[in-house]
Amino acid sequence: MIDLSKMTTEQVNPNTVHLSAMSIREAITTMNQEDYNAVKCIESQIDMIEKVITITSDALENGGRIIYIGAGTSGRLGLLDAVECPPTFGVDYNTVVGLIAGGDNAFVKAVEGAEDSKQFAVDDLKKIGLNEKDVVIGVAASGRTPYVIGGLEYAASINAFSCGLVCNRSSEIEAMCEHTIVVEPGPEVLTGSTRLKAGTATKLVLNMISTISMIRIGKVYNNYMVDVKMSNQKLITRGINIICSVTDCSQETAQATLEKADGSVKTAIVMVLLDCDKDSAEKALCKAKGRIQEIMDTKED
Repeated sequence: MIDLSKMTTEQVNPNTVHLSAMSIREAITTMNQEDYNAVKCIESQIDMIEKVITITSDALENGGRIIYIGAGTSGRLGLLDAVECPPTFGVDYNTVVGLIAGGDNAFVKAVEGAEDSKQFAVDDLKKIGLNEKDVVIGVAASGRTPYVIGGLEYAASINAFSCGLVCNRSSEIEAMCEHTIVVEPGPEVLTGSTRLKAGTATKLVLNMISTISMIRIGKVYNNYMVDVKMSNQKLITRGINIICSVTDCSQETAQATLEKADGSVKTAIVMVLLDCDKDSAEKALCKAKGRIQEIMDTKED
């Protein structure tokens, strides 16, 4: 029998003991108040999050990947964050990877017993060719999920950096990882339902890890997603607007330059800023490792 008594996520929330008797408005108000804890609990972990992001951004810079591994809600959140990176930052689908116990089908339908197997995690990591350049982030609200622990153990065995993201203190994952982010939002509104506050806190941290890592490797300029993949009309319009905002050019100039840049917002921006052709812009970006900021700093010097 697993002892869950020490996990705050499994404890009864004294503010919601009468949840089933609350009116709709009372339940909404209570949940909204409780959700503030999901944000506040992150503050104490900023130092650790900074350490992890320094490692993940360095890994990406050197050809490594960010790999989230989790089960249930935690696995789904990792997968969700991973699949949003290619359209947002222009990276391929192998740069940030989400692994969930039971495989991708488990995203929509739970696979019985999958989270209880350490070997499943090892098999999944071997399938994607985990290597020492990669960073494995084990995501588990409980901090004790066997699938996640198995993945972290395997990562350590091949000298890949591994860290944890959990919602309970003094967990097995915290004990085994040198770097563990512990966001503890407290007992859930619905006892044990970690898709609520724990899930919210987890997603907020994943947002930080992926977004700031991408900023560090030049996928963002100012606060614009300059490597956005323009896969629909909305994103094409966004790309044109980004070029206009960054370079202070007209819509017509932005659209024409974007076409000359073969749809690359980043290249089009440099073309306008440096008043150069596509080849020259691409060479400047290559020299600056994709960072527009570095190009602008050099120009000002």
